[in-house]
Amino acid sequence: MKFDTKIAIVVRDDLAAWQKLNVTAFLTTGVAGATPDLLGEAYEDAAGNSYNPLCIQPIIVLTTDGAGLRKIYDRAMGRGVALSLYIEEMFETGHDAANRETVKARRPEEMSLVGLALREDRKIVDKITKGAKMHP
Repeated sequence: MKFDTKIAIVVRDDLAAWQKLNVTAFLTTGVAGATPDLLGEAYEDAAGNSYNPLCIQPIIVLTTDGAGLRKIYDRAMGRGVALSLYIEEMFETGHDAANRETVKARRPEEMSLVGLALREDRKIVDKITKGAKMHP
């Protein structure tokens, strides 16, 4: 099945593996939370056990350096595309309210971006994320 939209998560390439996974998980919830119809139906196995629903469309995970992440941020903001973001200082917090305060305390140009996520028309996502590579 081909979707009109594309979901892309972009993480900074110099992060530790645990940080990349953490950022990807948090950013995925941002996209899903902004678009509740992205979740499908619950899963059930042959024994009748139920499992939580998952996203109905694929998510690509890309990587780039800090400068590339800043370009992607600027392109998305310039087009008015909704973003989920994760900044470096959020690794030092322990809960959602502290994360929001951390972001609120910084102007966009001061944020040390480590990850972004977006869902938009496929062609727009491709233009915005140009230069980022598939995560290995």
